Amino acid sequence: MRYALYFTPAASDELALAAARWLGRDAFSGATVGQPTVPEFSSAALAALTADPRRYGFHATLKAPFALAEGCTEAEFVAEVAEFAAEMEAFDIPEVVIGRLGSFFALVPADEHEPLQSFAGEVVRRFDRFRAPLSSADIARRKPEELASEERQNLVQWGYPYAFDTFRFHMTLTGKVPAEDAPAMEQALARHFAAFHGQPLSITGLAVFREPSRGADFTVHSLFPLVGTANRKIA
Repeated sequence: MRYALYFTPAASDELALAAARWLGRDAFSGATVGQPTVPEFSSAALAALTADPRRYGFHATLKAPFALAEGCTEAEFVAEVAEFAAEMEAFDIPEVVIGRLGSFFALVPADEHEPLQSFAGEVVRRFDRFRAPLSSADIARRKPEELASEERQNLVQWGYPYAFDTFRFHMTLTGKVPAEDAPAMEQALARHFAAFHGQPLSITGLAVFREPSRGADFTVHSLFPLVGTANRKIA
C-alpha cells in the first residue's frame, strides 16, 4: 500500500469532470470514463498517450507516493491530514495554462505563485515523518544520475526530486508525446480544456490518494477542504 498527497478539485468540479473524460478514468470512483473523440488521434492512440496519468488520476503532486513508515497507521496519517487542512487557508493560482514540460503536457501556473510554493513545501515537511525511506530500487527508478544535485538531495532527504526550490506545480494530462505529435496534442488539449486555460485555479483542498499495490490505479481515499483563517502563516 502506498499513499500520496495531491491536489485535485472536488469530484463534482467542472475541471475534475473534464479531466476524467480526457484521461478516461475518474479517480474518485475508479470508474472508466469514455474518452472524447479527438480528430488528431485515433481512440487507441489517445488511450495510449494518456495511459500514465490515467493510472494516477487527475492531480498535482504535493507529497509523492510513499509507503507508511514503520509504526505509522493509515488512521493516524489521515487524521493528521485532516488537522493540517483545517489549519490551511484556501487560495487561488491567478492563472493556469496548458503547458509542455519536456515531452508531456500538463495544466500549469502561468507564473510562479509564492503562496502555492509555500503551501507545497509545508506539505512536504509536515508529512515526512509518515514516509518510509525509499528502497535502493525506488531511488534507481528515479534515475538519480540524470538529476541535478539539488534534485538528488531532495530525492534522498524527502523521497521526491521536485520539492521546495525545484517544485513545479503541474496537473499531468499526457504521458510522453512524440515530438512530431506535440502540435496536434497541444491543439487537442487547448480545445478540450478551453474553459480552464488562462483562468484562475482555486486550491481548496488536500487529497489523500491510495495505491493498493505497486502498479495498481490510484484512487482518492479522502479529500479535506482547506478551511484555515487568513491569519495563519505558512512557514
